[in-house]
Amino acid sequence: MDDASNVLFVGPPGAGKTMLSVALGRAAVDAGHRVYFTTAAELAAKCHKAALEDRWKTCMRFFAGPRLLIIDELGYLPLPEDGASALFQVINQRYLKSSTILSTNVGIADWASAFGDATVAAAMLDRLLHRAAVVGIDGPSYRLRHHQNRADSLRQGTNARVS
Repeated sequence: MDDASNVLFVGPPGAGKTMLSVALGRAAVDAGHRVYFTTAAELAAKCHKAALEDRWKTCMRFFAGPRLLIIDELGYLPLPEDGASALFQVINQRYLKSSTILSTNVGIADWASAFGDATVAAAMLDRLLHRAAVVGIDGPSYRLRHHQNRADSLRQGTNARVS
């Protein structure tokens, strides 16, 4: 965080991206830093509401404030038309000043189509990746693994009783 580095967690749902983001955020809080956690959809909604209420500058100051901003679930829900622009502006104002952690299920190569604007996606990636660790996480969902393990245990227990 001393050099305003970023972290991008990229992977499928349930792979642990949010858990890792929260753990890093907790470590930052324990180190005395201000941290704010939001989803990409919430960030876009707050920015949209602020623009409608003529509070855009206040909203941008709010998102510039924390030493670490965690933006979760980018790509899970479609952003409103102005959502990609708002996200870019938040990333742009934090660039080289504060750290950002972003979790997404959208591969970097697909950001242009995900945002519907190749220029905004490229500019956002340019700033995010300049000082970033990109962590690709692959594998099955831990929720589905848990469900499968529990179902297997129940099946084994049922089979043991039947024998």
